[in-house]
Amino acid sequence: QVRLVESGGGLVQAGGSLRLSCAASGSRFVIDTMGWYRQAPGKQRTLVATMTKSGSTNYADSVKGRFTISRVNSENTVYLQMNSVKPEDTAVYYCNAEHGLVYWGQGTQVTVSS
Repeated sequence: QVRLVESGGGLVQAGGSLRLSCAASGSRFVIDTMGWYRQAPGKQRTLVATMTKSGSTNYADSVKGRFTISRVNSENTVYLQMNSVKPEDTAVYYCNAEHGLVYWGQGTQVTVSS
């Protein structure tokens, strides 16, 4: 059973930066795909960015050029560097891992003040 633990959320002013981290435990293998999704109040959970173990990335159009995903395969950790944040980035950010099954973290709140 894979367990995901996020950290790094908080309150940041518009235009600022924040870095999210997610550590996976319980897997003997390098996880195929790890990434981030977010859910704003009253809205569905949506993709932010994902990265495969081979390094392929996928970003939501709304974060391209501002957010950067990275990972350390040997540690099964994934990061999300968030730059030039906007109030509309406010949401609960969830770490996601896919390796046969799909796993989710408990979520971390990101609040961007204007």
